[in-house]
Amino acid sequence: MQHEIRRKDRATSPDEAWRVLKQGEYGVLSTVGPEGQPYGAPLSYCLLEGAIYFHCALAGHMLDNIAENNRVSFCVVGETQVLPDKFGTLYESAVVFGSAREVFEAEKQKALEALVDKYSPGFRAEGLQYIAKLIGKARVFKVSVEAISGKARNSS
Repeated sequence: MQHEIRRKDRATSPDEAWRVLKQGEYGVLSTVGPEGQPYGAPLSYCLLEGAIYFHCALAGHMLDNIAENNRVSFCVVGETQVLPDKFGTLYESAVVFGSAREVFEAEKQKALEALVDKYSPGFRAEGLQYIAKLIGKARVFKVSVEAISGKARNSS
């Protein structure tokens, strides 16, 4: 269940939240384990057709959690500036709620290529070779975005 943003004066438009998500360098994927233990993992990611894609190892804590409960939250923090004299921070952020599922074959390849395009734009040919060599050693997941919200403090 998604709660309303408490600080409505800091809520951003959905378009602004999508901008922060699109421009973000990394995000934190939050999952919940079988005993209700939360787990947050920082990830590189990309956006394709309104969904979040990320790659990961073949096994691990996060994957065990997704297998048990594929409901996830994904948070990205954009630009920040600490205001020491104001005891505050200028910031922008986006939070996504959705579900994660593994993707395969053409969708997996497309997501890996989008990751290369985002993080290594000047090295596409080398990136494609890297993908071909290591595609079997990584899993790729898609987070379908069911809700998105954003918050920002843009002035002191």
